[in-house]
Amino acid sequence: MQEGGLVTDRQAEAKPATVPEAKQAGEVRARWAWAEPSVWTERMLTALEDGVKGGKWFSLIDKVSSARVLQWAFARVKGNGGAAGVDHQTIAMYEQQLEQQTEYLARTLKEGSYQPAAIRREWIPKPGSREKRPLGIPTVRDRVVEKALQATIEPIFEQDFAEQSYGFRPGRGCKDALRRVDQLLKEGQTWVVDADLKSYFDSIPHERLLKLVEENVADGRVLELLRKYLEQRVLEQMREWLPEAGTPQGAVISPLLSNIYLDPLDQLMVASGVEMVRYADDCVPRARRAETVQACVTA
Repeated sequence: MQEGGLVTDRQAEAKPATVPEAKQAGEVRARWAWAEPSVWTERMLTALEDGVKGGKWFSLIDKVSSARVLQWAFARVKGNGGAAGVDHQTIAMYEQQLEQQTEYLARTLKEGSYQPAAIRREWIPKPGSREKRPLGIPTVRDRVVEKALQATIEPIFEQDFAEQSYGFRPGRGCKDALRRVDQLLKEGQTWVVDADLKSYFDSIPHERLLKLVEENVADGRVLELLRKYLEQRVLEQMREWLPEAGTPQGAVISPLLSNIYLDPLDQLMVASGVEMVRYADDCVPRARRAETVQACVTA
């Protein structure tokens, strides 16, 4: 019998995973207060901290497709607001059919037949610039599924993310990144390289990103769902196309995927002894000596 990616001893040879005994009641949950309880039980969180055999999680689609999780995900989508997607269905319209929508999503996600709609693309002003940046607007239904998917896989990757990453992470924000930069300056790390990855979200290679996800997730239906989101068609006015790379800005799952892709860079900087503060695609490597930062940039 499986629960949320855990595998019993009888199944361990076929699907390696173990379930450690729970620690003191409430202790683990307190450390993971942001993780959604309808997805991550204390038993699962204990396994997450202690490590599952093989380092991979199975049977996660049952969490994504849970009616309870999908209704929670809709509540979060409703709270965030936002416009309708290509199907012109608003949040209010979706809510009027919440029971039917939830049943449909639960069934098609379990079957593996769920297919995301195209993303509606709009261009919005870029802060501090005359340029505009693309914003992808998924349908409400797709936003609900993406939120359920994010809640399911985020703790798995958050467990190992590098300390110096601050963007789109639970309990962290821009001010935390600025405080860390200020602290490093006061410690004498005054040699700085300010780097911004151009068109980062639109240029992430799909296959390389999926391989990084596969290092921790072994549920084929979850991986296929992620691939479907990466390969969503884009509709802009009367033009429609299939992107060959990138994860859409505006999609619920995109910030997490962007952090998964850049985490190897964060870890490389740690191994190189270079302090780097990163907020999404803005990176600030810094050191006490110019040679150290120079070597890290040219590596």
